[in-house]
Amino acid sequence: MTARPATVNSRSAWLDVPRLQVRRFAAIAMAEAPELADEILREIRREYPHLPVVLDESGEPMALVGIRRAIEVFVQHLETAEGRPTVPPGVFQEFGRGEGLGGRSLDSLQAIYRMGVRLAWRRFAEIGQRVEIPPPAMYELVDAGYEYLDGLVDQSVRGYAEAAARQAGERLRLQRGLMELLLAARQRGGNPDDLLTERAARIGWNLPEKVAVGVLLRPAREAMAPAVGQGVLLDMDYEQPRMVVPEPDCAGRPELLHRALTGWAGAIGPPVPLADAAKSLRWAEAAVSLMERGLLPAGEVLYCTEHTEALVLLQPEELIDDLALRCLAPLAHCGPTHGRRLAETLLAWLETRGGAPEVAARLGVHPQTVRYRLRQIRELWGAEIDDPDRRFELELVLRAQRLRGALGVVQGS
Repeated sequence: MTARPATVNSRSAWLDVPRLQVRRFAAIAMAEAPELADEILREIRREYPHLPVVLDESGEPMALVGIRRAIEVFVQHLETAEGRPTVPPGVFQEFGRGEGLGGRSLDSLQAIYRMGVRLAWRRFAEIGQRVEIPPPAMYELVDAGYEYLDGLVDQSVRGYAEAAARQAGERLRLQRGLMELLLAARQRGGNPDDLLTERAARIGWNLPEKVAVGVLLRPAREAMAPAVGQGVLLDMDYEQPRMVVPEPDCAGRPELLHRALTGWAGAIGPPVPLADAAKSLRWAEAAVSLMERGLLPAGEVLYCTEHTEALVLLQPEELIDDLALRCLAPLAHCGPTHGRRLAETLLAWLETRGGAPEVAARLGVHPQTVRYRLRQIRELWGAEIDDPDRRFELELVLRAQRLRGALGVVQGS
């Protein structure tokens, strides 16, 4: 509601009313406050029968207590007209809190408050006529009443906000528990267990058949959570936030995530059955680790399924390094530059399975240069170069070295 300007001040018509008339008005209004409160509550219940009736410790409706107390505070203020009347916040904050916890908006509550002000004004107008309060003073009383109403609404808004924050916090707590259970490394497969089903139901999350798990890198420490859309579970409490994407391949999901994650970096693991969510998380974490080391593109959210070669070849680092020491031992006595060229030529030959012209085209060099290098390669490896297992190992370690930047990226690779 738009706040009305304060009108009860040192130049007000109300202050010009003789004090005897003001005291008579206040005495009558105070005496009729319980009856007026009953009338207002009856009208509210008639117009809004769905509203719950909440009783206080004495068994009296809290709404009736609040209305009566609001009338009394306002009437008491009329005798002094000093400052602004303030109702103790408990009851009206509780009204707002109840609307929030009940999943309702504040619209109906504000309409109820306005109805109460209209009914109160009708009664005050009658009392004003009885004690002959001048019309200008009564008009000021109307404005003061609506200003008073604004204060009551403010209290209810605070209560409503508190309830919303509490509900959001509770949902986040339940969602975090669901994600922890979902991402726990479980050895068994099959359908989700009853606990997972129960936790998902508590936040209204429909259990999907497949999920993909993402790990994010914050663009800034205080970055706001990305708007990943309904159904995507997001936990920002981790240093590297996690998210669980249900049915990641469904229509529109990739586009929505792309828009929501603009400006973010990270990785989304492969789609897996729900029971294997921890496996998708493991691949996403591996991809993020490679991004931080500069071995995968940074500055965007990657999909692990688009970087399978790097994840497979760069993850078992110690094993690949050990294999490289054994497989590439013949190059140990070559100079760094010459050894690199021989390695690039060997990889191009293994990938093309062609002759000198095909390898030369791939490397961008003269075929005669390739023939010279291939002869050297045969001299270095001997008969082992024709062994299928050894060729596979060589291609494996050379591809890994290329991914690490140790070898040049050649045409067609």
